[in-house]
Amino acid sequence: MSARTKARKRAVDAVFAADIRKISPLLLLDEVANLAADRQNQDAIFGYAREIVEGVIEHHDEIDDLLESYSQGWALDRMPNLDRAILRVAVWEILHNDSVPDGVAINEAVELAKELSTDESGSFVNGLLSRISSTKAAN
Repeated sequence: MSARTKARKRAVDAVFAADIRKISPLLLLDEVANLAADRQNQDAIFGYAREIVEGVIEHHDEIDDLLESYSQGWALDRMPNLDRAILRVAVWEILHNDSVPDGVAINEAVELAKELSTDESGSFVNGLLSRISSTKAAN
């Protein structure tokens, strides 16, 4: 598993837990980073995870507006919490990280959804992110 894949999972974990606990995802990410500080190769993982989480925080309203607009009748609060966290991370990558191709961001999000969430989550995440990505490409 690549450092970026691990970083995305760390970012999703922080965004997910922070959403439930109503605290800063950066605080949670820093706590986990401190616990893992004695392990090798953590700087790249937590560095990119921090970039993602900071981006999700900075663009939170824009990301949630897009998710709400393109989810076709699914209010954000009706989505499984984990799917919402995965989607927020992926939308940030699609819109604000030009070094990650949209297809990679979508694929990574779909894999996380399949691995961690409900049976329907992979196809839901794929469809929603594909719509957002294609809209971005049209602009």
